[in-house]
Amino acid sequence: MQRSYGWVVVGIGMISTCIGIGSLMSLGVFLQPIGLAMGWSRTGISSAAMLGFIAMGVGSIAWGALSDRYGTRVVVLAGGLLLGGGLAAASQATSLLAFQLLFGVGVGLACGSIYVPLTTAAAAWFTRNRSVAVALVSAGMGLGSTVVGTVSNYLIGQYEWRTAMLGLAFLAWVVILPSAMLLRRPPVEAVAISGSPEGESVTAGMTAAQAFRTPQFAALALANFACCAAHSGPIFHMVSYAMDCGLASTSAVAVFGAAGFAGLGGRLIFGMIADRVGARHVLTAGLGLQALAICLYPFARDVTSLTALAVLFGMSYGGVMPIYALLVREYFSSRIMGTVFGGVAMASTFGMAIGPLTGGWLFDRFGGYSWLYVASGLIGVMAMVAAMTVRPPRNLGPILVQPGMA
Repeated sequence: MQRSYGWVVVGIGMISTCIGIGSLMSLGVFLQPIGLAMGWSRTGISSAAMLGFIAMGVGSIAWGALSDRYGTRVVVLAGGLLLGGGLAAASQATSLLAFQLLFGVGVGLACGSIYVPLTTAAAAWFTRNRSVAVALVSAGMGLGSTVVGTVSNYLIGQYEWRTAMLGLAFLAWVVILPSAMLLRRPPVEAVAISGSPEGESVTAGMTAAQAFRTPQFAALALANFACCAAHSGPIFHMVSYAMDCGLASTSAVAVFGAAGFAGLGGRLIFGMIADRVGARHVLTAGLGLQALAICLYPFARDVTSLTALAVLFGMSYGGVMPIYALLVREYFSSRIMGTVFGGVAMASTFGMAIGPLTGGWLFDRFGGYSWLYVASGLIGVMAMVAAMTVRPPRNLGPILVQPGMA
């Protein structure tokens, strides 16, 4: 019974990640309504997303370290309070700078307290079904784009953007805070036997500071950075691009939702394949598929082609996201996983920060998104190459076992 409670933790992770990351990603749905209502440029509004991902990245490593020390419950509770507060405050902003700071710093910092600690908690609860558990928590990110994006679009249509964003604030408080109270630490025996034979015994005595200096961490962080730098722009500007192609707002959000649902399927499928063929191989293949999907975007102009491409794109970028956590768990001790995965996640959020701002600037400069897809496709290829350099800890030899490092 105690071990089965891990699935409750997974469920809490899915729901909280859905609301948290979905609130940050929903700014893409707010992009045009805010611009029309306030007269702000797409570059200016997109800057709030850039700040949000930077704050999420910086927060991820700090929240991860706090969860290692104090547990996941207190961290997620604090983040839930901050998330609702950031959304509520941003909904009342009257200047672009105020909106950028309130949404970017407040919401972004809060999101860092949700994804990394809850992914770490899910991984600690499982041994046999770890890939599926981590994939399900990560699936909350894909569901967030669909669920929160759809809710936001409905509220904007019924009221206006300020009321819609305030509604998201109350949703965050009502859902995340009670859910966080149900979180528990994993059983001692689960932690004791949850190590990976590939990496745990080699890195058991390693500190987080030492882990940050390993080639494994560098390769994972670089691949995650380039991966997210490649897909963040196309994801954030997906609704706007579809509307620029002539789709109604409802159809454009439906395309956005299709990518989110495909991401859910991709996470589960890629996770199950990773159990069979290895996470490293799945990561490389998934990043290659993501780069291909991005390169096809300039050729998609109608609802059918945009939906089909959204499914391919969503499955690829969604599928690779939980793989980073699996590799961190395989290569490093559970004792420092929250901190190490926080570092890898921080690199990814810096990548996520690039796309929205770059896409907005390129649109304002050239009147379209073609150059965004060219640049993103090239970065996607770089991510695949970086993933090819990832190697397990056994190749480190004496680097991990020299005297004085334990």
